Amino acid sequence: MSLVARHLEANGMPTVIVGSARDIVEYCGVPRFLFTDFPLGNPCGPPGRRDLQRVIAGQALDLLGSARAPRTIKRSDVVWPSDDDWRPRYGRVKPEEIERLRKLGEERRERQAQSKKPG
Repeated sequence: MSLVARHLEANGMPTVIVGSARDIVEYCGVPRFLFTDFPLGNPCGPPGRRDLQRVIAGQALDLLGSARAPRTIKRSDVVWPSDDDWRPRYGRVKPEEIERLRKLGEERRERQAQSKKPG
């Protein structure tokens, strides 16, 4: 998405990226970026939370109108709506799942190797 934004900007179309992967988006150097500290895949909040999604969309539009320099980054003040913190659980693999996931990975790598063999 960051590369698409850069292409659009180079052709005269202003853009704002709304996202949660701050390090990646900053590295790509987009012109305007609204950072939301949410789980990946949920940059505008949880599904069905139109109230939060409207606020974040409004912040993105405000950033579009107010940014005066390249690579402008604004952090959204919207907080993930949950009593428990999602960060400690995000991406964690339960010990009882390790062997099953290892096996799935081996099977996938084998399928990839087979698909690369000629004829």
